[in-house]
Amino acid sequence: MLTKDTFIVLGLLLLVIVICIRTKKLTVTAALTAGVVGYLVFAGTGYNGLLLLGTFFTLGVLATAHRKDVKAGLHPEGAHPQARNAWQVLANGGTAAFMAVMAIIHPAHAFLYHVMLAASLAAATSDTLSSELGMVYGRNHYNILSFKKDTRGLDGVVSLEGTLTGAAGAFIIAAVYALGVGFNRYFFFIGLAGILGNLADSVLGASLERRHYINNDVVNFLNTLFAAFCAWLFSILM
Repeated sequence: MLTKDTFIVLGLLLLVIVICIRTKKLTVTAALTAGVVGYLVFAGTGYNGLLLLGTFFTLGVLATAHRKDVKAGLHPEGAHPQARNAWQVLANGGTAAFMAVMAIIHPAHAFLYHVMLAASLAAATSDTLSSELGMVYGRNHYNILSFKKDTRGLDGVVSLEGTLTGAAGAFIIAAVYALGVGFNRYFFFIGLAGILGNLADSVLGASLERRHYINNDVVNFLNTLFAAFCAWLFSILM
């Protein structure tokens, strides 16, 4: 049964889809995919889940657009394409959508799936902010596996500034989650899981992605999935 809230959310999602297509932030297919992800997240976790997704998207767009001229000269593949495709949307939001579906299927465990969803978006936000802003503001860049100085912009290369920015992004998502349910230990679980997911992203980038065993979309998906697993583990152990 469609409720008033459902119609409101569908209207908001349609507006976002149109804006993303017209501003070329997402391709048509990617925008429609993002709309489906958004609706699933709302259906599984309500307005708080949708706010989490919106926060990640907004921060990601702002970080990606920031100093694009500088990043185009630093990144070995140039600047990011203006319009993201559907695979990139699923790489960052697929885990969140899956957790939302699981919350619908198993409502008795909806709280835990909500935490895992938030952790996945914390990792996606942490990764995006650390890579996009660390590339610009990082002063010294190191290979995360060897800890030797390496070229900024390469897979698996990190900086102190980027890492701290990424950690801040993870806890921004944790704070948005806490606004809906209250500040408790899950705030720290989500923030920490997001940071660990971001570190896992860098490790995968320095190892498997550099050797072309997997691409960036797979790395991003595994990053969010690992963060969700960490949040689940923290919740079970604590």
